[in-house]
Amino acid sequence: MPSVRKSLFTAVLVSATALSPLAASAETITGALSKAYQYNSTLNASRAGVRVTDESVAIAKSGWRPTVTGSANIDYTNTRRANGGGSSKLTSGSYGIQINQSLFDGFQTRNNVAAAESQVKASVESLRNTEENTLFNAAMAYMDVIRDRQIAVLTEQNLQFLSEQARAARSRFEVGEGTRTDVAQADASRASAVASLSAARAQALASAATYHQVVGDEPGKLRPASPLGRLLPSSLDAAIAVGSAEHPAILATQHLVDAAAFSVKSAEGALLPQLSASAGVSEDYRKSIPDITGSNGNSTSANIGATLTIPIYSGGRTSAVVRQNKESLGQARIQVDVTRDQVRQAIATAWSQYTAAQQSVSANRQVIDAAQLALNGVIEERNVGQRTTLDVLNAQATVITAKINQANSEHDVVVASYAILQAIGRLSVDRLALQVTKYRPEEHYNAVKDKWIGLRTPDGR
Repeated sequence: MPSVRKSLFTAVLVSATALSPLAASAETITGALSKAYQYNSTLNASRAGVRVTDESVAIAKSGWRPTVTGSANIDYTNTRRANGGGSSKLTSGSYGIQINQSLFDGFQTRNNVAAAESQVKASVESLRNTEENTLFNAAMAYMDVIRDRQIAVLTEQNLQFLSEQARAARSRFEVGEGTRTDVAQADASRASAVASLSAARAQALASAATYHQVVGDEPGKLRPASPLGRLLPSSLDAAIAVGSAEHPAILATQHLVDAAAFSVKSAEGALLPQLSASAGVSEDYRKSIPDITGSNGNSTSANIGATLTIPIYSGGRTSAVVRQNKESLGQARIQVDVTRDQVRQAIATAWSQYTAAQQSVSANRQVIDAAQLALNGVIEERNVGQRTTLDVLNAQATVITAKINQANSEHDVVVASYAILQAIGRLSVDRLALQVTKYRPEEHYNAVKDKWIGLRTPDGR
């Protein structure tokens, strides 16, 4: 499960260097999630994978259906006799059609079909899990862009403040009211802020690249987002109960257990008798020059029959396959427990981060107010000679740190709420009310599961 990274969402900017008002056309987080749902390449690849799995049902069902083969051959023979005995020419050929139908295969086809259907169900649930992961990644990428743009703005504002302090320190030094140390300290702080601004702008560009990868579009103006509190369970225990019952990763592993169980039965079916029927008709043609035997002409033949095969010993291969499939079944059952534990851990982690972020938001607001008040007081005291330039610089650093921490906390609330919804298996198009056409994997499955013939896919390829 993706982890909740520290980020912030308070202001949204087109560039990382200047604040600009939000336009009516600014992107919303639901709009970004809708784009990711439609255009994310990883998600579309997973959808294609489900369509591939759908065909396994039609492949398995072919064991119930007849096979029809046609054949034809022609031979020409020219024989020359020694000592002037002349020659003879013979042209012969045949063509026909053969039909084979399995009547009983030890229930292998029935179990293969059931296993394939369970595989399809598992792939559908895995797709739903991929959809939720993609939506969460899109939400986190959206918030990361906002965070890094805002950090760049805060860093630039800090640089502007420190540049003014360096100028003021130099002016006071020139009129004999300050010291060279004050100037050096102000210049050092300003140089550090320049480096921080460069790093912040680089990080903003990196987050924009991640956004483009996940969402499929460049980030423009992004609006602030709110936590999904109304969609969350009432408590951690309730969240764990929902996740254990509904998370698609758990449901997928349960379907894989069913598929493994049917595979065991199919392998055991190879130990049972096999009965098949066959029928065919053929036409034979013969022309000999000269015709000595009088056998020239056409003849038609037909055949029908049944074959019973009783396996006795296959060198131990069949038994080994049965044992192997039983071990695979045991592994699949254990994997259900592994996935359930992973889901529980993800829910607990996201819930604790959500709770901690909510508490941090309230605490950081107080820190910002107190730090800003202290900065204003230190500046006034410095102006009357009761404080030094270093005191002002330290107070300014406290304010900037507090603002970044507050923005991080507010971001964590939003991202953690999406993480909880994803961890319980409810971060879906329907629950988020995304304005997008929902992908329905059952449409392709219903189109191909009983298809007898045809090379074109349902979309015409």
